[in-house]
Amino acid sequence: MLSELSPIESDRLVVGFETSDDAAVYLMGDQALLLTVDFFTPMVDDPYDFGRITAANSLSDVYAMGGRPLTAMNLLAFPCTMDADMVAAVLRGGADVCAQAGCVVVGGHTIDDNEPKYGLSVMGVADPEQVVRNVGARVGDALVMTKRLGVGVLNTALKRGLETEETLREVIESMAHLNKAASEAMLEIGVHAATDITGFGLVGHLHEMMAGSGVAATIDHEDVRIWDAALDYSGQGVRPGRTDDVIVDLEPHVNWESVNDAWRGVLADPQTSGGLLMSVDPGKADRLLAALTERGEGAAVIGHVTDGEPGRITVR
Repeated sequence: MLSELSPIESDRLVVGFETSDDAAVYLMGDQALLLTVDFFTPMVDDPYDFGRITAANSLSDVYAMGGRPLTAMNLLAFPCTMDADMVAAVLRGGADVCAQAGCVVVGGHTIDDNEPKYGLSVMGVADPEQVVRNVGARVGDALVMTKRLGVGVLNTALKRGLETEETLREVIESMAHLNKAASEAMLEIGVHAATDITGFGLVGHLHEMMAGSGVAATIDHEDVRIWDAALDYSGQGVRPGRTDDVIVDLEPHVNWESVNDAWRGVLADPQTSGGLLMSVDPGKADRLLAALTERGEGAAVIGHVTDGEPGRITVR
């Protein structure tokens, strides 16, 4: 659909929607403005946690590009019959996470809708020389990923009554966890490209990064950090409906031969507020992991960038 839109010409618009970057980049004086928007239907029952998770996800696009979020505007849809305290809890959760980020909520917009939805329009800033894009990966780069995969699978298990918010508390806290520290580590060490892992799963966002960079990639699936039980649930077919769509859409671009269906389901699992995926010079990979560890961020090298058909991914 985006291909039907004519790109807007502006000397100040450095990054638009053409390369599927995480945020638009607009030059304003000696700073780069980062502009992004995101919203969700509820993935958990607790309204406060829903607000926290959604805000962390919305802010993540700014962090993925090496920026610092400054302001946010609420996007809120709910039926007017919904309990006002519940709606307030959603907003409070979002505001609390924005406060952690040093980001000011400056207003927003609400509409009457039968299905609740919440999100944020975020504006951030970055040094124009340090903006990190999802293109620029180089052959030989190490691929470093933070946060565990499988939250989409586990959210589906929650909706089916196979898990509770108590049993998934650690997963919920991960989704509400900001990518702020991971972004700081990324800027400190320097990477060639980065993105956050969200609705297209690890393989979907990696494909975008590799296609835009004109290179290919290999993933060592056993090095990918996943949540306990995610693999078992995936093998049982307990996973989001969009997972199979991602697998089918990427079939021409991914060599899945070395993994079973359960692993395919996890690697293509749409993530809610997932971690960062970074392409870094192999000589800097250990330093990046150390910088992440110092900040309390779990991370691992999951593969490397190769020469080959742009966007091609081999899972071994």
